[in-house]
Amino acid sequence: MPSVLIVDDEANIRASLEGALGREGYRAATAGSLAEARKLLEGAFDFVLLDVWFPDGSGLDLLPEIIARHSGTTVVMMSGHGTIENAVRATRLGAFDFVEKPLSLEHLIQTLRNASTTRTFAAERRGPDESWAVPIVGRSPAIRELLEQIRRVGPGMARVLIVGEHGTGKELVARALWASGPRREMPFVAVNCAALPEELVESELFGHERGAFTGATQPRRGRFEEANGGTLFLDEVGDLSPRAQTKLLRALQEGEITRVGSSHAIHVDVRVIAATNRDLIELARSGGFREDLYFRLAVIPIVVPPLRERPEDIPLLIQHFTARFARESGGKARDFTHEAVERIRQHPFPGNVRELSNLVERLVFIAPPGPIGVGPVREALPTHVRSRVRAARLSEAVQEFERKEIETALLEARGNMTQAAARLGLERSHLYKKMKKLGIRPESWSG
Repeated sequence: MPSVLIVDDEANIRASLEGALGREGYRAATAGSLAEARKLLEGAFDFVLLDVWFPDGSGLDLLPEIIARHSGTTVVMMSGHGTIENAVRATRLGAFDFVEKPLSLEHLIQTLRNASTTRTFAAERRGPDESWAVPIVGRSPAIRELLEQIRRVGPGMARVLIVGEHGTGKELVARALWASGPRREMPFVAVNCAALPEELVESELFGHERGAFTGATQPRRGRFEEANGGTLFLDEVGDLSPRAQTKLLRALQEGEITRVGSSHAIHVDVRVIAATNRDLIELARSGGFREDLYFRLAVIPIVVPPLRERPEDIPLLIQHFTARFARESGGKARDFTHEAVERIRQHPFPGNVRELSNLVERLVFIAPPGPIGVGPVREALPTHVRSRVRAARLSEAVQEFERKEIETALLEARGNMTQAAARLGLERSHLYKKMKKLGIRPESWSG
């Protein structure tokens, strides 16, 4: 019989959970304070249900103690004042999940069952060489941090919002979260919200009954039903219309959906992972996205770094893509010269990993036989991007020239701003503006 310690300062909640979990086959004990919990934790428990706020401290302070001293214990945090910050902190500290009050007993029991499944598979899935269904290639600090987040968050059931620019691999992260969790044998259903016509959003997500609208000749399951028991990935969720946002919020709050043309509610058990390339907080401030929906989706936010912030991963990605294209075509993997790789590393890649993949594929098939050199790379890079890079370099050169001229004038004028402006042929106010733009502090030259 699995054991669970319920730590909550409200006696009615302790009594209700103790009775309910007892009927579900759990051996339950309770504690009304952190001090009492620490005494009871001298024994062993399979699970701890831990509130956040106590008169004698925070459950978030007890959480790392439990993780450090009781490696076989799974902790689920509870709170009636849940915030994104607390949920993220709890997960990073090692909590399996973060559930909001008022508690849904059905949801809580399902969370404990998911935790039990995760415990069963923990030994085989927690090694450093963990293999996921989809490779996330890279050794940069940014990618190592991303992989660590996936290892921590994947086994839980908390909703995740993946944020990143176009082409960074947000769906790869979503699939890795799914593949590293207890629902990896259940469906992974992906929906591109940006590609859904407004009039079909509800039908696509929630399904419809026959005759619900013109052309609905047969009943159809929506994506929520298709993902039941598994994971639903909502890509570019920031592009949903206000009406669709309202419907989605209700589905997340109630755990139920209603097909278009029906009044019958259907219970669904789905882990929702969403992704966006937009700033949903700013969008919510301007009224373009529901703030309450944002908080429902972003229980745990994960940021996918753009490729320009991890150029050290580009050689590994080139090898990965050339090997993949060789397998797909049945040929031999092409080599790139060192100069070609370095030229590719200098490219800003506004399209991120997707742009790099397209570039490598183009070079593999159009470059002359032999190692791919820097010449074909220059030709394959977009002309407008090359022009932008040259313009950026020219701008940097102009700024560096201006900085040196201003600093020389200030040095010769011994910090006198009026004399320095006269030497440069500038108005004093114009000189101040230029110094501010270039990051030159006037006080550094005074006196």
